[in-house]
Amino acid sequence: MDTRHRQMLLDLKPEQPPTLDNFVVGANAELVARLRGLGSTGSFEALYLWGDPGCGKSHLLAAAAASAHGRRPVVRLHASEAAAELPLATGSLLVIDDIQQLGAGAQVALFRAFNAMRFLGLAVLLAGREPPLRLDLREDLRTRIGQTLIYEIQSLSDEEKSAALRRHAIERGMLMDPGVVQYLLRHGRRDLPSLMAMLGSLDRASLELKRPPTLPLLRELMQTSLDLDKE
Repeated sequence: MDTRHRQMLLDLKPEQPPTLDNFVVGANAELVARLRGLGSTGSFEALYLWGDPGCGKSHLLAAAAASAHGRRPVVRLHASEAAAELPLATGSLLVIDDIQQLGAGAQVALFRAFNAMRFLGLAVLLAGREPPLRLDLREDLRTRIGQTLIYEIQSLSDEEKSAALRRHAIERGMLMDPGVVQYLLRHGRRDLPSLMAMLGSLDRASLELKRPPTLPLLRELMQTSLDLDKE
């Protein structure tokens, strides 16, 4: 595959912004319903999400923030951006991803935000890689997070991933070999965003090369992706 198509893989970006509607729910229906409720100015809940890499934590945080935007103030941060003062207004939804990376000052600020929740009318949505008791954070903050509504994001089954990939292909108007999805599930990365991205790459390569989206073309793309990962 030539340099142009190697660059196509390098430039690959998500085609749609993350929303609660384009998240494949699987066994996470209760969680998604809770996240929809955070947009209400009358919601003062605190939620903590955790799960394996690729399970959709960042998607859900971005989607919940977008859903709430325009209905209440939203402060959305990655933990590495959080400082000793959090820019909170009355009625805000505070969203922080990867809280295991919070610095000492930001940990104090988050603990204070918890204490001010009722006074300021805040809702809090946090995500991390571990359940609360295993987070490497100061004890009082870890205890406070452990008192929130805690959801482990449930990974999709292969059947659910297959259905999502087939639906995505239909929406794109792709006429694929029947074995493309099965091959992706056996040999691709396990998380759905990566699988969707490779399917989108296959569609783009098919159009650019004027070749049908077949298994041989998919194998070429996946080999190119592996080669790029090694560089």
